[in-house]
Amino acid sequence: MPLFSSPSTRIASSFVSGGARPWSPSSLLAGSRRPYGRLSNSFLRTRDRPKPTSRHLSRPHFVPPSSAFHAPAQSVVMSTGSLDKPASEYRLPTNVKPVHYDLTIRTDLDTSEFDGMVKIDLDVKEPTSKIVLNSEGLKLGKAFVRSESLKDEQAASEHSVNEKEKRVTFTFPTTFEAGSKIQLRVGFAGELTGSMVGYYRSSYEKDGKKKYYSLTQFEAVDARRAFPCWDEPALKATFDITLVSKADTVNISNSAVVSEETFSENNQSHANLKQSFPSLSGQWKVTKFQTTPIMSTYLVAFANGPFEHIETTVHLPVSNKTVPLRVYATADLIHQAQFALDVKAKVLPLYEKIFDVPYPLPKLDTLVATDFDAGAMENWGLITGRTNSFLLDPKKADIAGKKRVITVQSHEVAHMWFGNITTMEWWDYLYLNEGFATLMGEVITIDCISAYPELRSNSEFINDHLNRALALDSKLSSHPIEVACPNADSIGQVHEERIFDALSYSKAASVLRMLSAYVGEDKFLKGVSLYLKDHMYANSITNDLWKGISTATGLDIPKLMNNWINKMGFPVVTVTETATGIKVRQDRFLETGLAEAKDNETLWSIPLNILTLDANGKPTVDRTALLEKREQEFPLDTSKPFKVNAGTNGVYRVLYTSERLSKIAAEVAKSDSCFALEDKMGLINDSMALSKAALMKLSSALNLIDAMRQEEEYLVWSGISDAVGGVTGLWQDHTEIHDLLNEFRRSLFRPIVKKLGYEYSANDSPDITQLRTTAISSLAVAKDTDVVNELRSRFDHYMKTGDDSKIPADLQRATYRTAVKHGGRDEYNAVKGIFEKAPTPTARIAAMLALGQTQHDELINQTFDITLNGARDQDIMYFFATLAENKKTKHQLIDFFKKNYDDLYKRFQNTFTFKYLVEYTFRGLSTEKDLQDTIDYFKDKDITRYEMALNQTVDGIKARIAYLKHSTSDIEAWLKEWKKKGVSSL
Repeated sequence: MPLFSSPSTRIASSFVSGGARPWSPSSLLAGSRRPYGRLSNSFLRTRDRPKPTSRHLSRPHFVPPSSAFHAPAQSVVMSTGSLDKPASEYRLPTNVKPVHYDLTIRTDLDTSEFDGMVKIDLDVKEPTSKIVLNSEGLKLGKAFVRSESLKDEQAASEHSVNEKEKRVTFTFPTTFEAGSKIQLRVGFAGELTGSMVGYYRSSYEKDGKKKYYSLTQFEAVDARRAFPCWDEPALKATFDITLVSKADTVNISNSAVVSEETFSENNQSHANLKQSFPSLSGQWKVTKFQTTPIMSTYLVAFANGPFEHIETTVHLPVSNKTVPLRVYATADLIHQAQFALDVKAKVLPLYEKIFDVPYPLPKLDTLVATDFDAGAMENWGLITGRTNSFLLDPKKADIAGKKRVITVQSHEVAHMWFGNITTMEWWDYLYLNEGFATLMGEVITIDCISAYPELRSNSEFINDHLNRALALDSKLSSHPIEVACPNADSIGQVHEERIFDALSYSKAASVLRMLSAYVGEDKFLKGVSLYLKDHMYANSITNDLWKGISTATGLDIPKLMNNWINKMGFPVVTVTETATGIKVRQDRFLETGLAEAKDNETLWSIPLNILTLDANGKPTVDRTALLEKREQEFPLDTSKPFKVNAGTNGVYRVLYTSERLSKIAAEVAKSDSCFALEDKMGLINDSMALSKAALMKLSSALNLIDAMRQEEEYLVWSGISDAVGGVTGLWQDHTEIHDLLNEFRRSLFRPIVKKLGYEYSANDSPDITQLRTTAISSLAVAKDTDVVNELRSRFDHYMKTGDDSKIPADLQRATYRTAVKHGGRDEYNAVKGIFEKAPTPTARIAAMLALGQTQHDELINQTFDITLNGARDQDIMYFFATLAENKKTKHQLIDFFKKNYDDLYKRFQNTFTFKYLVEYTFRGLSTEKDLQDTIDYFKDKDITRYEMALNQTVDGIKARIAYLKHSTSDIEAWLKEWKKKGVSSL
């Protein structure tokens, strides 16, 4: 589904650490509708119920559980509505089933209106005189039915609309018999707004004037906003789509154009159109598209506007056909679309070969939108998404921007199979779409199948997805990957925030990656292919996937995997040494420590992947070791280095004794260490998480990091940057500790900048480029005088000359941020000018993130005004994220949020954005007073649409409070002792 675009945790982390990673589900994390950023790679890519429950009839307010938010997540989730009735009661009636839609929509961009006619062929399954389907926000005309048994078309005798249920019921004077076939015809009309859901309008500027175009975003439950339909993923049908528009615009949809001609009253084929749209004249044109394959309504897509396109073709290895590929955008943007087109051309044939399933459509388009809630969306044959997901200037592109375009395009193309050919049966199983698209699109295809091996995507997955997923899943307010979504209304109001999050994307992908590593990638992909072939053009559930992989491997996959999918949380594996080896124990891990007994009942089947050294001193990994009980022992020579979770493929943390961790740190420090890149990344992430949970000392984690000073791998340093940056931000209000932590950061990264310098070369590897950027950015945030002066000097040159050649693309974020933070009005206005007239999407994002870093009161007020009145709806979260990270503005942001709550809620109530605004505003708090103030503020609010985000945010505040309490004296003592050693003089 859509890849999300929120800046998410990843973006804030990069602020604190100076890291240069894009926010990507991701990203708002992606997809598909990848949730914002690395929540995106994703800010990722659906909606006969009973009467509303009392929870729906009365506004749900924020009532903290008696345990002050540390109640099991189920208790929180259950408060959003009754889940104890059979699913059939929450779905549309099954008396009729749609088979085919003949959909005609006329778009008038001048008036921002659309109208249309839909004819739906139905199979009658049970005798009925009532037809119930979904509709929301549409003006509906009279409904008619025709069938072989009726001499004439018959009008509905009655129709009623249930606004709460988003349904319309048509009652006819005739009872239609089971087994008969009928056709329903309904006219409709609607308004094109900037809502970013349903059929909506997006704006751009041309010759200084605002212009509009239209496009769709239907996932999860918003096809019903564009035309009456059966808006459930299992109710698939084929579609004939006709778009009527002004003659000087371009129409695109899922399938290829069959015909396009100017409307003429003399054209016999246009006669019916004139009846439906009496005002048609020669200024209109009619575009007809090929019939689609059978598909779900959330994947239907169309758009109308003054688009231009670039094009190429690819030959597909399985279907043996040549397919045209296009990228559409407005004229001012199309010149930046070539890279995205090249990526799509590279990965589409790879997927067809890997899955051994033909790509069924005659073309594959991408539409770049300037207003888009998610990061991208996998509409079949017409991918849509944000500018920063698909555009870049190759001459000015940073590595992060290139990686985002690669992963988003690859992720969305993966959905052409996962989600589009084979679709989850209901939204409970969203991870079957999103987890696979994340793993296939962002790891296996890019890294293992050699699409872009230089990006080392399998290794980067650890920081971008695995660590992010474990951070969210370590909260009591987490939820299982497979999460109950009983009704469409719940998806739209409550469960959408639960299913489109890091667990459906990143944790699901992590669990699947763990399975692939355990059974072997070849067998894993063979099982995936079997799964797709068994459910071509159909719907699936979890056991269907397990069946395919079980067939390919001969293993009992349900036994191995069910608890990873159906239970919330994950384990920490505690390792102690015995006379003959190691004893390992599993317990549920929480960010505040080990779970209490009532929350610690799950036993996972854990692939331990134990790394040891063989007789020749070479690393070897036992991939057969499986922990299935609470405790087990495994024989091992503990006199040699060893590590559990080799390759960091497992979805768990590993806790060693302090003595063993010291030995691991000593081994890590060796130039010929037996621990690979992925092992070092896992060690950093585990040690920081375990120290936060008070299961090990923070000083031990810092010792491990300190031992890695000679490390040369970018991804290790990226993890170090995030880890130390996060700790520095947490102790922001403890001046002495904060200053010493910044000194520690400077000692880590100065040697790298001294070695690599500030100049970027086309001959640099991606690793060198990213390592340089990470080191400079980290030092800028740590107030390194030399780096701050260098970056300010480069920006000063830009202000005086208009020449930005001294600001490499990879240093845009660090340079703009440093200029604003350490400068005054001139620097602020210069960055504001970039924000308003950015040459590239990445420059615009860098400018937005910088504006929130000013330290001047007048400019802070200006930034808040821009946030509320000058930012596009899709971009407001960037301002919230940066203002929350700025020590001077983080509490002002809370006041701003509270003052504008009603307006913000109304503005974003139908999108994913509002839950991120809640999260960014409050998640950095770390005092008991702030915690209580937050709880008190939301007590009288209707929190239905962001309940889980709020609970997770409050859990996070509690964890930060606990972290400060149990680790302040430890970190203070360690830093003072470190300072005495003189290391800081580096």
